[in-house]
Amino acid sequence: MSRTATRAGARHTQPFDLKQYLEMRSEAVNRALDRFLPKESTKPATIHKAMRYSLFAGGKRMRPALCLAAAEACGGGEDAAMPLACAVECIHTYSLIHDDLPAMDNDDYRRGKLTNHKVFGEGIAILAGDALLTQAFEIAAKFRPTPRYAHQQVFRELTRASGSLQLIAGQVADLEGEGKKLDAKELRYIHERKTSALLCCSVRLGGMSANCTTAQLNALADFGYNVGLAFQIIDDILDITQTSEQLGKTAGKDTAAQKATYPSIVGLEKSRKIARQLTEKAFNALKTFRGKAQALEALAVYLLQRDR
Repeated sequence: MSRTATRAGARHTQPFDLKQYLEMRSEAVNRALDRFLPKESTKPATIHKAMRYSLFAGGKRMRPALCLAAAEACGGGEDAAMPLACAVECIHTYSLIHDDLPAMDNDDYRRGKLTNHKVFGEGIAILAGDALLTQAFEIAAKFRPTPRYAHQQVFRELTRASGSLQLIAGQVADLEGEGKKLDAKELRYIHERKTSALLCCSVRLGGMSANCTTAQLNALADFGYNVGLAFQIIDDILDITQTSEQLGKTAGKDTAAQKATYPSIVGLEKSRKIARQLTEKAFNALKTFRGKAQALEALAVYLLQRDR
């Protein structure tokens, strides 16, 4: 927290309490998701239990937090941004369920718990992911259009980020790259789409909910892109520097699967340097908000400091 306080303290009289911010936003997002999703007892109960099992598996709600923080930076409120924040989290969770399947990353643990297919079986896990993806758009439809952004723009943002050109493109390239010697450019393509795209989408949607200007939307896009890349590079680093207990998932999976990572291509120290450079670019993008993006700053520092 001290690094966050130091970074923010240069521009604000009071240090930003990121822990409290994340706890409050996480609780608000959890309450909203509970309202938006069918109850476990709703027939067919199995699918709704599976959906909720992964959705409420203890994630930090980082993407919703970024969405809500972006809305704040643009002068918006939590209520207006919440449907979009929850929609992004449903898409993120669906992608994790499918990533963990034997046909994909074949992982047994996620966030310290058995993965969805280990509890409910592969068939239900696939359907749970499908259902969460679909649910995301039903939730997003609750967004109230603003003078600059209608439902059309919001749905285009979500579909592009989660479709075959971005999120799915990253997963395809990731699968096809296993066991091959990728270069840094090819790996960056994967990270841009598999991770950065949805983080970028999160902050852009938050801005849209607040009727942000074009300049603000572009700044949020720059922020989300750079933070998203830094986030994934740190994930690559953690996979080889931390234990399964620390990660909450199986450590060393990337190495075992012969997946290309930034440390394997450019080395550990250079990977850390690149992550720091990307985060600095993200901070520069926030200058246009003139001190109103304190939460986004703190979140960016938190994402970069995960390996410390």
